[in-house]
Amino acid sequence: MLSPSSTQALARLRAYSPPPTNWYNCPVTRRAAVLILLFPDRYGELKVVLTMRASTLRSYAGQVALPGGKADSLSETPFDTARREAYEEIGLPTTNTKLPPGFKVEHLCELPANLAKTELGVRPCVAFLCPSSPPSSSASSGSGFSSAAPSSSPVEEKMIPRLDPKEVAAVFTAPFHNFLRKTWAAEAPGPLQKNGKPEKWYRGSWTDWHESRWRMHNFYIPKPSQSPSQMREKSPLPDSQAEGDAARYNLRTRKKVGKAEEPNPLDDLATFRVFGMTARILVDAARVAYGEEPEFEHNSHFGDEDMIGRLLKIGRLSEIRKKGEELTREVIREASKI
Repeated sequence: MLSPSSTQALARLRAYSPPPTNWYNCPVTRRAAVLILLFPDRYGELKVVLTMRASTLRSYAGQVALPGGKADSLSETPFDTARREAYEEIGLPTTNTKLPPGFKVEHLCELPANLAKTELGVRPCVAFLCPSSPPSSSASSGSGFSSAAPSSSPVEEKMIPRLDPKEVAAVFTAPFHNFLRKTWAAEAPGPLQKNGKPEKWYRGSWTDWHESRWRMHNFYIPKPSQSPSQMREKSPLPDSQAEGDAARYNLRTRKKVGKAEEPNPLDDLATFRVFGMTARILVDAARVAYGEEPEFEHNSHFGDEDMIGRLLKIGRLSEIRKKGEELTREVIREASKI
């Protein structure tokens, strides 16, 4: 059952109507979308799904991100892109009919597009993953997610993502309302440093970006325990064999036991840091959902629709990126004059 604050948060998100977007004015190579996937924990409070990008990726390697990526075609809507990417990265089926029995994903709203430093217009899409009714069977649906009766334990213990190790190193969750708070406020233990001392949940600073002062947010999420629901990669074996032969494999590193294993970079982390555009998107989404302003300093506007429009007018964000093309301060200053 949802808590009263969660019920109200979902209602605000359903009712939210974003301003006109420049996302559709961008060429397909400049369009991207991310999925803010919310779900209720055992107390009825909302949590959000996050990923740690693989260290082998060309951009934002090893950073925390929301599931998402670039559009494939001009016909794709932001939600189409976000759901497709979420399927590729964490195995979330693209339609409710492919979810385990008793679960559904509700599309709530889209937020204003954000401008990435890689010159992409990134459209956040908010969705709610919830048990719609008790399933008749706990068998797997055949998708990347397995299921059990939703009344028995939190959603995250029943919807187990199978990660694509080429793109995602880990999947984990965080309390959604916490992205408006300056200190850790959750039932679970707070973040710790490597030496075992408490770590601050939030750190922030001001910097120059878009020819104005920008607040950079840093959130330190407690590193999850090594459980199947939080850090599970695609099995190297078919599902029918995986459980019986698991002793022969280390699914976390994808190396056969008995051979030298490469170090896992996640082992050296005490916390997972959420920062940059991902942190900003989560703060703005929580502002809309809870009808509150953060306890810390922040930029008041949502997204970068105005700047994306200005860049398009001066010929930036073209379909083909030119060699050496960067979103410099000079470019932003030129666009600001429009």
